[in-house]
Amino acid sequence: MSALDTYFKISERGSSIGREVRGGVVTFFTMAYIVVLNPLIIGTQPDADGRFLGSDGSDPNLTAVAAGTALVAGVLTILMGVVANFPLALATGLGLNAFLAFSIATEMTWADAMGLVVIEGVLILILVLTGFRTAVFRAVPAQLKIAISVGIGLFIALIGFVDAGFATGSGAASPPVQLGRTGVLGGWPVVVFALGLVLTIALWVRQVKGAILISIVITTAVAIVIEAIGDLGASYADPNGWGLTVPRFPDTWTWPEFGTLGEFNLLGGFKEAGVVVALLFVFTLMLADFFDTMGTMTAIGAEASLLDDEGMPPNTQKILVVDSIAAAAGGMGGVSSNTSYIESASGVGEGARTGLASVVTGVLFLLTIFASPLVEMIPSEAAVPALVLVGFLMMQQVTGIDWTDLEIAIPAFLTIVLMPFTYSITVGIGAGFLSFVLIKVVVGKTAEVKPLMWIVAALFVVYFGIDPITELLT
Repeated sequence: MSALDTYFKISERGSSIGREVRGGVVTFFTMAYIVVLNPLIIGTQPDADGRFLGSDGSDPNLTAVAAGTALVAGVLTILMGVVANFPLALATGLGLNAFLAFSIATEMTWADAMGLVVIEGVLILILVLTGFRTAVFRAVPAQLKIAISVGIGLFIALIGFVDAGFATGSGAASPPVQLGRTGVLGGWPVVVFALGLVLTIALWVRQVKGAILISIVITTAVAIVIEAIGDLGASYADPNGWGLTVPRFPDTWTWPEFGTLGEFNLLGGFKEAGVVVALLFVFTLMLADFFDTMGTMTAIGAEASLLDDEGMPPNTQKILVVDSIAAAAGGMGGVSSNTSYIESASGVGEGARTGLASVVTGVLFLLTIFASPLVEMIPSEAAVPALVLVGFLMMQQVTGIDWTDLEIAIPAFLTIVLMPFTYSITVGIGAGFLSFVLIKVVVGKTAEVKPLMWIVAALFVVYFGIDPITELLT
């Protein structure tokens, strides 16, 4: 225990082994959904050749995708804990996986698309090792970093409400976001979410140790009883059904398959889609990965009170190295780019302050390979109340922004609101950076804009205009 404490600096950071373990477990439960969700996103979408991921035939092999997802997430999360000593977990990036499945893989085989992911990961790793990625991070004004954390807080709170079916998009109808799945609340799953949220808040304000984990366990037990009585089933379109996973004890246990491992062709995408299109795909992936992680690690570091005077978390370089390796590893594993997860904030809210929590989370991901039915017992409605609470905790940082200074207040505002409104961390960061540079130009204070901010702003102009640029060049 003494060696463990010394290596991970547990006492130095004001934590304990118990808190780290609880935090790691909570982080796992709040993001374990990716083991179920990733196969549904990338495993059921045929590539340009009509093949399904993880299958040699015409039928999807979701078991293989789930096993590969859990394996890569487990190994890289453990690596983050051991190397960077930071309470940050990694897994297949949501949004990125959909972009790969529905935009890139339709132009080439899945192996070709994964080859582009590997190239993107290697390029980001080079930017980290040369110091460019860290230098960009240092060039961002401190109050804009705070805005990134606050925006992510609102974003993950929205994720919690949406995943629980408490708030949903209503498509072309008005309003674009509505209460429940039909404009009103209905169904037992929403009741389970409400119970979990009330219980989480009650335990938290009473300062009960393990509040989030206790809430997840109790709420899951209630959900299992409700499902046993009502037989609701899982159907996101049905307001009375569970959103993703059905809370029931598994009937059978299956051995894992690893058909996705090594499913990548490094240069195939350039041949199938052309050099220009392939490069634009790589650029889009790289920019999203580049800034998502910067925002995520800042938010986690702020919530854990681990940032220095410049708003930098400890071992920033190591964090970014592991994250870059994760992107390439996801491609090599055939399960899409892996990236840092903001859901790690739920573990930090439970008390995690060191990489030991990440090791715990990673080990649980590896165990999930063999016990995926157990993970599927926990409905998202029972786990996501933790995200709403953490969203509140991160929102408290908003007082660190000077709202009377329009030159920083407007970029901060755009950063904060566009993350939840567009469901994208990268879009919020891009809008904040661009507006910051624009305002400094308008007021004649260009000298206050660091050189790298000019470069980043130019890159975001390309990022936001990627579709017309692609059409123009092709």
